[in-house]
Amino acid sequence: MSEAYSDFASVYDQLMDNIPYDEWFNYIHGLLIEYGIKDGIVAELGCGTGTITEMLSNVGYDMIGIDNSDSMLDIANAKKADSNSSTLYLCQDMREFELYGTVAATVSLCDSINYITEPDELLQVFKLVNNYLDPKGIFIFDFHPRYYYKEIVADATIAEDRDDISFIWDNYYDDEENINELALSLFLKENLEDDSCNLYRKHEEFHFQRGYTLDEIKNLIKASGLELLEAYDAFTHTPATEECERIYIIAREQGK
Repeated sequence: MSEAYSDFASVYDQLMDNIPYDEWFNYIHGLLIEYGIKDGIVAELGCGTGTITEMLSNVGYDMIGIDNSDSMLDIANAKKADSNSSTLYLCQDMREFELYGTVAATVSLCDSINYITEPDELLQVFKLVNNYLDPKGIFIFDFHPRYYYKEIVADATIAEDRDDISFIWDNYYDDEENINELALSLFLKENLEDDSCNLYRKHEEFHFQRGYTLDEIKNLIKASGLELLEAYDAFTHTPATEECERIYIIAREQGK
């Protein structure tokens, strides 16, 4: 899994300003409280620019943010400095992440799990999570199921034009491989001494995500040694189905 969001990192937060982070934070925080994780060390896999990481830190968790993008972590560390938090950010591939000890909970949000495109590698991620959880520790993550890629975004184009930033995001879904390719064309305005000259530089990135079924995820959770507790339609407590657009999984360490 090569580093994604390299050029995108510098403008990621600007273009994601439509995401209701407060709602997402309230949901994940509520689940942590519901399962008894009121404090302690929490690790976030695929933390990106650290928005949710720092929000969790602000309510008292000792946070560890893990991401494989140096560019994203540079921004996360700037947020850490602004909030004067004690978050530890680690540049690691989640398929091989290492911690100094166990944690009360691990979370992974914003469909980071879908970037693990090989089932055996995702199983390794789940095994590592299980290894680094405290006894009865909790693992909470979200993912887009296969239905989302096949029926919602397959071959769709998302575009947005702003004063200083524009992007075109093309989706191509491979039904045989169950892989969604996201081709990102990003146009960033150059800072020039001559304000009358508008020059935009094009950057291109390619992202690949796998469309897992809910049953596949459940089987991988079981194979990892974790105990599956719940599978919810995102931001609800309604049991998930294969036709949800985003699913939250809650699993628990049950003895190694």
